[in-house]
Amino acid sequence: MPEDLNVELAHKLSEQEHDERQKRRWEDTVEIFEAVVLAMVAIATAWSGYQAAKWDGQQAFEYGTSSRLRVEAGVAATAGGQQRLLDVSTFNTWIQAKAQGNEELAALYVRRFSPAYKVAFDAWLATDPLHDPNAPAGPSFMPEYHNPQLEEADRLNAEASAAFERGTHDREIAEQYVRETVLFATVLFLIALSQRFKLRNVRIAVLVVAGLLVFAGFTGLVVYKKL
Repeated sequence: MPEDLNVELAHKLSEQEHDERQKRRWEDTVEIFEAVVLAMVAIATAWSGYQAAKWDGQQAFEYGTSSRLRVEAGVAATAGGQQRLLDVSTFNTWIQAKAQGNEELAALYVRRFSPAYKVAFDAWLATDPLHDPNAPAGPSFMPEYHNPQLEEADRLNAEASAAFERGTHDREIAEQYVRETVLFATVLFLIALSQRFKLRNVRIAVLVVAGLLVFAGFTGLVVYKKL
C-alpha cells in the first residue's frame, strides 16, 4: 500500500511539473510576443511622430507661401487699379481735348497711355466710336484691353489659393499620423494591461485586440503619404 501511494504521489508530482513547464512555456511565448509588439509599436510611434512633425512643417510652409502670394497679389492689384484709373482719367481728358479740336493736346494724352491700354485704344478707334453709336463706350470695354498688373494679381491669388489648399491637405495628413500615435499608445496600454491578468483566456483576448490595433496602425503607415 505505501508503494502504491508513492507511485501515485510521484505520478501527481510528474503531472504537476509537466503542467508547470507548459505554463512557463506559454508565459515565455506570450512575453516574447509582447516584447516584439512593444518594439514594433515603439518604432511605429517614433515614425508616426516624425511624419506628423514633417507634415506640420510642410503645412506651415504652404500657409506661409499662401500669405506671401496674397501680399504680392494685393500689391499687384493696387498697382493695376492705379494704372487703370490713370488710363481712364487720361482717356477722359483726351475726349475733352478732342471735343475742343485741340489735336496736339489730344496726341499728348495718347502718348501718356500705358502700352496695354494703347493697344485697346487703337482697337477702339477702329470701331469709329465718334460716329457709330453701337461702338463700345471706351477702350476698357474692348476685348483687346488687358491690365498686366491685375492679371498678375489674379494669377498670384490663384497660386495663393492652391498653396492654402495644399497646406490644408498637409494638415489633414499630419492629423492622420497623430491619430496613429494615439492608436499605438492604446496598444501600449493594452500590453501593459494584459500583463496584469493571470487568466490565460483574458490575457490572450487583450493581446488579440492589441494585435489587431497594431495591424490597423501599420496598415495606415503603409497607406498614408510620406515626406
